[in-house]
Amino acid sequence: MNKYRTHNCSELKSKDIGKKVKLSGWIHRKRDHGNLLFIDLRDHFGITQCVIENEGKNFKILEKLRPESVISVNGNVVERSKDTQNKELETGLIEIKIESIVILSESKELPMPVFGEQNYPEEIRLKYRFIDLRRKEMHENIKLRSAIISFLRKRMLENNFLEFQTPILTASSPEGARDFLVPSRLHPGKFYALPQAPQQFKQMVMISGFDKYFQIAPCFRDEDGRADRSPGEHYQLDLEMSFAEQEDIFNEVEPIFYDLFLKYGRHKKTNKPPFKRITYKEAIDKYGTDKPDLRNPIELVNVTDIFNSDEVKLKIFKDLIKKKGIVKAIPVKNTSSKPRSFFDNLNNWAIGEGANGLAYINFENIKGKIQGKGPISKFFSEKAISDLIKKCKISEKDSVFFVCNKVTEANKFAGIVRQKIAEELALIDSSKFEFCWIIDFPMYHFDEKEKKIDFSHNPFSMPQIDIKDFDKKDPLEILAYQYDLVCNGYELSSGAIRNHIVEYLFKVFNKVGHSKSFVEKNFAGMIKALSFGAPPHGGMAPGIDRIVMLLADQKNIREVTLFPLNQNAQDLLMEAPSEIPEKQLRDLKIKTIKKDN
Repeated sequence: MNKYRTHNCSELKSKDIGKKVKLSGWIHRKRDHGNLLFIDLRDHFGITQCVIENEGKNFKILEKLRPESVISVNGNVVERSKDTQNKELETGLIEIKIESIVILSESKELPMPVFGEQNYPEEIRLKYRFIDLRRKEMHENIKLRSAIISFLRKRMLENNFLEFQTPILTASSPEGARDFLVPSRLHPGKFYALPQAPQQFKQMVMISGFDKYFQIAPCFRDEDGRADRSPGEHYQLDLEMSFAEQEDIFNEVEPIFYDLFLKYGRHKKTNKPPFKRITYKEAIDKYGTDKPDLRNPIELVNVTDIFNSDEVKLKIFKDLIKKKGIVKAIPVKNTSSKPRSFFDNLNNWAIGEGANGLAYINFENIKGKIQGKGPISKFFSEKAISDLIKKCKISEKDSVFFVCNKVTEANKFAGIVRQKIAEELALIDSSKFEFCWIIDFPMYHFDEKEKKIDFSHNPFSMPQIDIKDFDKKDPLEILAYQYDLVCNGYELSSGAIRNHIVEYLFKVFNKVGHSKSFVEKNFAGMIKALSFGAPPHGGMAPGIDRIVMLLADQKNIREVTLFPLNQNAQDLLMEAPSEIPEKQLRDLKIKTIKKDN
């Protein structure tokens, strides 16, 4: 028999009444009723109520023990009295009448409580993460994470993917985010890099003749954290397929995600495959973002032509249009009767976001005719109002908000306004998951800061144009076989069909100013591999952290990660990063430069 327990703390039911049992766990909470002391004993599985009379020999010992001390309890299973039964608890019909205890580990005074789910500061929670993880919500989140990873691994294996582990120590890459560097003791002055992703290795797996690959891969990027992205490291379901087109990958992945979200989505509805395909251009035009939340019914409309006509007399808008600006309309149903404060609050919010304000027109039926009302409506002729009604597909009782700026800025802020208004009006259906694919990303974009053409997505993607026509095309008009899987406004995965033709890869990099010699030097392994016969291949890498965050209904990735870094990329529990002893630095032939005060 196990030394510590005969049962776990969720096992005992009415059928066990009369049994002599042993349980072990943490003292979750105590309730002293004078003549009786009640203890909720907790382990990984659940909670069991234990009781001891004040005449019991262990009463004084238990009375003094702090919460979160670990004990073993021997006793008999008895039925709770009818008025104390808790049918919401798995063990709520019984309790353990304590005969003896063993103290396994005493707890000091807690820096934060486990019982009660209090909202403590992040600094305390991360410093004492092992205590934070005992809380029910956090414990359930991490159990869910384990279940999701197990589900994904099982489905990938069932679909004939082979699981491989690619290297953690690799070469630094000049593309993408900053690398985490690891100094080499055996090769002074040289460094390994931790992989930002197994991108090049998984392509080489395909070039090695394997047909389908996957792994639950750790990825390391020296970039700032945010709510939906951990600083430092994250995990992804990395997958790649040979002799595959874009639709083959979609068809492989969609059923897995549908079943996953159906199983672990807490009874929320999930749209069935095939998931909607939306081009990058359409996503920006309609939603202002390439990560649209399709639960939001609002769609943006470009009304630049109306504002630029002689029917509208708004000089500030016309001046911006002359400078290559556009006007995006955000039509919203059933809002014209909202109080003035609703519109003023939105205007103030927009100013707080860095905009000049948020212009709007309300539409009302006045004497049988729909007319525009509001601060800027006087600048619109009857025809302009009629054109707006037709183009924005609105009617009486509706409102239209307007954003005017340069193309990129106007689309981006209109998308933010779209989401803000939907949240204010509770238009987003929180009872469902809405998946879509964003496809046809541009291969290149113009970097305004650097004043040059750069990659907009993944440099190893296959352009959607034949190699012989590549140099004839304006690079900003070239699309790529790149795609994102988006759910409820979150990008869950990026992916692409890869460029497997080495001569074409040189051309692709040349467009952003990288010479053949630069590519051969910085991507030596990849170029070498592509030069000896490479199959057409493609893949993607859904982020485990974001998937779990969505399914756990959390707003921050740190709520679904065992031991995360804080926003400053510090591990408060293990006190990392830390200073390294001088001897160790000498072994690595490294000198540190002290920061000026």
